[in-house]
Parts: sequence; C-alpha cells; structure tokens
Amino acid sequence: MTQKKLDEIKAAGENWRAKRSKLKDRDARFETVSALPVNDIYTPEDLGAFDYMKDLGFPGEYPYTRGVQSNMYRGRLWTMRQFAGFGTASESNERYKFLLARGQTGLSVAFDMPTIMGYDSDHPRSLGEVGRVGVAIDSLADMETLFDGIPLDKVSTSMTTNAPASILWCMYLATGEKQGVPSDKLTGTIQNDILKEYIAQKSWIFPPHPSMRLITDIFAYANKHVPKWNSVSISGYHIREAGSTAVQELAFTLADGFAYVEAGIEAGLNVDDFAPRLSFFFNSHIDFFEEIAKYRAARRIWARRMKEKYGAKNPKSWMLRFHTQTAGCSLTAQQPENNIVRTAYEAMAAVLGGTQSLHTNSMDEVLALPTEKSVQIALRTQQIIAYETGAANVIDPLAGSYFVEALTDQMEAEAEKYFEEIERRGGVLAAIDQNYFQQEIADAAYQYQRAIDKKERYQVGVNEFVDTSEELDIDLLTIDPEIERKQVESVQKLRRERDNNKVQDTLDRLRVAARGSENMIPCILECVRAYTTQGEIVQALREIFGEYKEKPTF
Repeated sequence: MTQKKLDEIKAAGENWRAKRSKLKDRDARFETVSALPVNDIYTPEDLGAFDYMKDLGFPGEYPYTRGVQSNMYRGRLWTMRQFAGFGTASESNERYKFLLARGQTGLSVAFDMPTIMGYDSDHPRSLGEVGRVGVAIDSLADMETLFDGIPLDKVSTSMTTNAPASILWCMYLATGEKQGVPSDKLTGTIQNDILKEYIAQKSWIFPPHPSMRLITDIFAYANKHVPKWNSVSISGYHIREAGSTAVQELAFTLADGFAYVEAGIEAGLNVDDFAPRLSFFFNSHIDFFEEIAKYRAARRIWARRMKEKYGAKNPKSWMLRFHTQTAGCSLTAQQPENNIVRTAYEAMAAVLGGTQSLHTNSMDEVLALPTEKSVQIALRTQQIIAYETGAANVIDPLAGSYFVEALTDQMEAEAEKYFEEIERRGGVLAAIDQNYFQQEIADAAYQYQRAIDKKERYQVGVNEFVDTSEELDIDLLTIDPEIERKQVESVQKLRRERDNNKVQDTLDRLRVAARGSENMIPCILECVRAYTTQGEIVQALREIFGEYKEKPTF
C-alpha cells in the first residue's frame, strides 16, 4: 500500500473518530483475557511496516504463520484425540474402544497421580489416589491390557506423562513388540516436558539436570529406533491452567522449547536429527481472537529462531506442530451445561489457529472425570466443526484481518520481551531456580481472579446471570474404591510370579548406566520387558539422581 493511500486512510480515520467520540461506550473492559488493550477498530495503520512475504507468506511455507501444511484441513482434518483414562487398564481400554467406535481418530492417555509421580499402586503414598484422575499403570502387564485389541500400527497415541515419561514410553514400545509392531512403525507423542513441571504443574521427581539428560536420551533413541514418534510435547497448557496469561503461555512454552533444543545440541545431537519430532501442546482459552493470534505468533517465532539462531537446515525443524486442549480453567461448576458452549468456541479458535490435533473438554470435567454421555458430546463438538461449519474449507481464513494480524504482531512483540528477560536471568533453568516463572504466573492468576471478584470481568453463571435456585442435574462418573484394591492385588501378584532375579539384574544394569553417561533408554526397556514395575525403576534412578525440592516463594 502506498504512503499516499495510508495518508488517506489516516485522514478518514481521524474524521470517523471525531464522529465516534460523541457516542458513549458501554461500561466494560475492552481488552483481551491477558489484559492487552483492544482498539475499537483496526485499519492498515495498525499493521505498521507489514511485509506480506516476510511476516505472513503462504501456508506450508516459512515462516508458517498461516499453517505448517500447504493444504491444511483440505488435505486431512486435525486428529480428534480425546484425553481419557480412569480406574484400571481394562476399564480405560473399554473407554478407548467406545471413543474409537464413535469417530475419534487418535488416543490420548490420562494417567493417575501415583503413576505420574512414579509410585506403584501399593505404595503408601498412592493410598486413595489409584485410578482416580487417570488410569493406573504399574507395569508392562497393565500397558498390554490398556491397548488390548487396539492395533498400535493403526492408531496414534499421546501419553501425558513427564517425570516417568521414559519408563511409560518403553512400556508402550514393548507393548508394540508384543503385538508384532516394530518400533519404527509406532506413531504418537509423549509429553515428556519436565520444565513446565517445575514452572507450573509440579509433578516432578528428579532434579532438572538428570531430568534433561533423560529427555535428550529419548531424543537420541527415538531418532534411531522410533523415527515417527514425537519425543517431547512442549506444553503451554499447564502453564495456562496454572493462571498465566496467553502471552506468558506463548513465551514460557517457546522458551522451554528453545531450552530443549539447546540441551539436545549440547548433548552432541544434530539439531535436524531431533527438532522435526518436537511438538507442542497449547491451551485454547475463551478469548477467541487472542487464542488464534497466539497460535499464529507461535509458529512464526519458532520458525525464525530455529532457522536463524539454531541453524536448522531441515524445513521440518522450522515447523511448529501442536495439539490443543480447550481450557479446563475456563469451565465452571455453576450451570455446567454452559461449558458445552465455551468448549465449542475454544475448539473453533484452535481450528482457525491451525491446530494439528484437538481435545475438547467435557461439560462435567470441572466436577469429575467425564461420563460417556458428556465425552460423546465433546467429541461431537469437534465433528460438527469439522463437517458442518465450513471452517475446515479455507486455509487460515482470518489472515489479512487487520485485528488478527495486529494482535499476532503484538503477541510476538510481548513474547520477545519475556525472552529477553529470561536470557538476562541466565536462561530457563536459572529462571526456574529464581522462581521467576512461578511468580509471574501467580501474579497473573491473582489479577484475573481479582477482576472476576470485582465484576470487572464476567463469568456467566458465576458472577453474572446467576441462578441461586438451580440444582446440579447431571450425572457424574464415580470411581469405585474397589478398583484400588484390585489394582494393588494385581501388582503384588505380578511381583510374586515374575522372574525376580532378572528384575534385579536389569535394575543393576540401569544403575550403572545412570551413574555413567551412556543412553539409559535401552536399560529402561530391558527393565520393562522383565516386568519391573514403574515404581521400582523410578526408585533405582532416585537412588542415583535424588529428588527435586522446590524453593518456596510467597
């Protein structure tokens, strides 16, 4: 656009604003959920020195602002991957088959807290938690049951596990072996993002440095033996659920990603050998346009850093591929049916932002694990977007919107400020040690809740349009306490019947590898094949690495 034309638009805009100033706006905060100010209108003036080819380009081409595939959903729809797991492996297996039969196209495993924290179901710390918020997996035997009748060469599986990711991944690889599926045919993702645990979710086991070593060992092993597997899913979701803003989610997630890239390079790996299999996991919150801009900015930032700073040559290393889950923290226990609507808008934002995979939360997840009815509604929400709305027909349909492009630029600029601050503090690990991320998120969460408490921000059914006479009228899933007893008996029976001499031999071999510098994954895989439990493997590593203790912050 010529300068003459821009001057004409500016003059016309000033004339419009003079008329506009005589009208009274409603009493509201005109800003995003992240408190970024929002103008009343956007024009070419708001794009500054916008360069189409440099800043936007075409889908499937650098800098990937418009998407990582040239044909996006016209070629293939996103993977509909509902997060599920509860009780024992057999019960979760039934839920997976239920979802697959109703059109789900990928699996996503939710583990219970003992599994996530590296404890077997019969450990004293597991009491009362077995199978409550996910499925209990103690050994390869449980993993075999979890995927019984589900061909692993036909299904892509995501597993939400971090500190013990290497162990559960090895159980999955061994399950594939049992099915006759070689590891180079397996597809899926392990979350494996320990940095965001220190920052937000707090489900750690080992200190940062040995944890990072386990991750780079996975990078190296996956590159050689499991080439179709995403070896880490760098998660902003939990950062957002902990209370961050969209900008913080964007910046902190990408900063973690850069830290993994640097760790891989420092471990002697070629960046193009592992970077193409890095993936991301973002939250889709309720502010529709801010979320879309976040995804577009994330792709552009990642592409530029990977190419210009880390010297990646393979275009696949420049592509930021991501899974999205709608925001659990936006759901309300009050008037829970409203959550169906919230989830639908959040899912649409993820689709318009170009996600590769999507989980839609169920209306009852703020109260309990979802029932079959509610999870089917959540899946149908994705299917309606995919097959009825037309949203999948056009690639990046909001490109060129003055508002969306200006907001994308703004998100990128704000993220860059965070990158500078993190670098000034000595990098991600140093900033974690200084409680920098934790304090930033805590402050943001406080400000958000304060705005709701003061009714500066509305939540329908919570602080506005409240119905005090209503009663909760939806069925909730309950977990039978008998499940825990059965799981405890199962793991104890396994220990009695397996070859315990072989178990001890594999654990001793793992300890030697952990004390040295060799890749630990083959040793963990041997432990798993011997039906060593996850808790036993974790304890062997805990003896070598110790446990992480967070510095308190107030």
